[in-house]
Amino acid sequence: MTSFAPDSIVLNRKLPLWYQVSQSLRASILGRSPQDPLRLPTEEQLAGHYGVSVLTMRQALKELEDEGLITRHRRRGTFIEPGARRGAPVRLLGSVDAIVAQQSGMTTELLAHGTEPVPAELAEYFPGLDEVAAYHRLRGDEKTGEPTNHARNYVRPELARRMAPEDLVRWPMTKVLRDVAGADISRITDTVEARLADPETARLLRVPLLSPILHYTGITYDTAGRPLDVAVIHYRGDRFSFSVTLDAT
Repeated sequence: MTSFAPDSIVLNRKLPLWYQVSQSLRASILGRSPQDPLRLPTEEQLAGHYGVSVLTMRQALKELEDEGLITRHRRRGTFIEPGARRGAPVRLLGSVDAIVAQQSGMTTELLAHGTEPVPAELAEYFPGLDEVAAYHRLRGDEKTGEPTNHARNYVRPELARRMAPEDLVRWPMTKVLRDVAGADISRITDTVEARLADPETARLLRVPLLSPILHYTGITYDTAGRPLDVAVIHYRGDRFSFSVTLDAT
């Protein structure tokens, strides 16, 4: 039986090899043509293809199996699931309404809220303030309940006084700021970078320690250019991708 042929990659030694291999193979699977074979090469053949150990390859395949992209059968081999689909993307979209829509569709648990000193790394966004309102939320897949990301939001106190904790369970922060607190939002800046999961993040998202995650920082500004909210969100790297659309007009 002919086997599916994955793309090749150049591995970055600064990131876990199993993760890079799993994501490369994942992209190959999701980008395959309908007529491509469903059977994957053996673990040994794939390890040789990527230039990694069989143990590393086995860990990469387990990630894909856990995601439902492949199934593994003793003595028969490993096969691509025909109905496999990509996880939810993290998109940078161009309007507040689009961002609210992107943030919706998840279950939300409010883990903690209250007043905290302004974090040193965020002091530039809250000049003249000693304290901000802090909200710590864990969000999950609406169908499975599986945790997909956790967020820490730091909000100006005068806005937080207009918000109730249950608002942050029902709606995304952007909607609460605009429709409940009455903030006049003009723009949101987004930064996304790859990081490795620390112990707290790994525990909350139920991933192995040092698993790659997407570290997102979003800053919401009013029409006067004043930061209203700083969001720091960790997305599971195996459940989200990153995409951005650039308008050439």
